[in-house]
Amino acid sequence: MLPESTNGAGGTSGGGLAVPMAWLCAEYLADEVLRAAALVAPGSLEYRAGLQTLALTVHLSAEPGGPAGAWAAHGVDEWLRHTAYDRPWPPWVEKRLAARRAVDGDAPDLALAQSAWRRLRDTWVRAADLDGRTAGDPDSPVDEDEQVWLPAWKLGLPLAHLSLHLR
Repeated sequence: MLPESTNGAGGTSGGGLAVPMAWLCAEYLADEVLRAAALVAPGSLEYRAGLQTLALTVHLSAEPGGPAGAWAAHGVDEWLRHTAYDRPWPPWVEKRLAARRAVDGDAPDLALAQSAWRRLRDTWVRAADLDGRTAGDPDSPVDEDEQVWLPAWKLGLPLAHLSLHLR
């Protein structure tokens, strides 16, 4: 596997350390968006879920096999579409990860993205039931005392979406 970049002069000769620049850039951008929105405390479980959700969305928006940072051409509108409440985000993530595996193999960026997805999918948190309000009156406020167990991505997705709106 040839690294995307190295810790040397930027070339791949010399067997330098592979640096997952696309993932690191996506995670940095997600961190900046979430900090600017200031909806939750940095370091909190909610913040981490939002950070990983948004970083995955940004990272997977680029085409498989494209250069690092190619997601920048897509921009906020596409990220808003992917994180919208009525969109099937988990199947989109699975499909994009599979496409990346087919093209990039075991690239360091893909390993970090897969790890983030596993954490978001496999970590369950107790939080307000955001889906419960749609059962009766969709315009009613969320009852924050009524909590349910949900995967971390379900907590991170609305936070990521709202943070993108507030940027």
